[in-house]
Parts: sequence; C-alpha cells; structure tokens
Amino acid sequence: MPTQSHSFTFRVRYAETDQMGTFYNARALEWFEVGRSELSRAVGMPYTEWESKGVFLPLIEAYVRYQGRAQYDDLLEMTLWGETVGHTRMRFPVSIVHADSRKPVCKGHTVHALVNKEGRPMRIPDWIRAIYPTADEEAR
Repeated sequence: MPTQSHSFTFRVRYAETDQMGTFYNARALEWFEVGRSELSRAVGMPYTEWESKGVFLPLIEAYVRYQGRAQYDDLLEMTLWGETVGHTRMRFPVSIVHADSRKPVCKGHTVHALVNKEGRPMRIPDWIRAIYPTADEEAR
C-alpha cells in the first residue's frame, strides 16, 4: 500500500440505511468523499487549501464494488490513499471493512481531473506530487 494511506473509523448512521436494513448503495460514494477530505487533512493539506491555491478536483470516474452489508451503528474502517495519474489526474482507491471483524463492505476508487478556477485542466503541481505518489499502472 502506498505511503500516503490513511485509515479512520466511522459509524453507519440511521439515515444511511434503507428498508432492507443495510446501508443505501449511494452512501458509498458519499463515504468516499468524506475519506478524501480526511486524507487531505491527515497529510497536512486540507482541501480548502487546495482551493485557495487554485486547484479543484471534479469527479470524472467512480467505481464501487459492493462486498457485504453494513447496518445502523456498525463501526466501519475506511482506508484510502491518493496517487497521481499522468499529468492532470488523481486517483483515490478506497477500502471499507467492519472495524472489528475486518469483513469487507465495499471497495472502489474515484478519479478526478485537476482544474483551475475557470474549470480548465491543469498540470499536477509539484506540491501535490510531493505528497502523493505516482500510480503504479501495473498495480491497478
């Protein structure tokens, strides 16, 4: 796993469950977004600082593989990391498991373009490359 990984625990909230008693499938992407914010804080560069430096990360791809159930009040652990891809993209692989049993809940990734305030693509700045490694294409 890359050196800039981050893990944290969170609980499934009642509002995140569906009639079948498990987390609603769209919640996984919301959790991934929370994870990206937590990762940015953990590496010392909160996303608000990215924006203040003129870097924005619109989502261009999302993938989720659902692997198990998670019910209200279950304690989950999310692990994710960031990696640069090419000259203008970042990828954030994510894994969510039950914190106690390590049973998988879901895994996936999001891919983001780097754009400026005008929405134009931009090259990945050196300060981002210093924090996040380049993706190993063979490992994906």
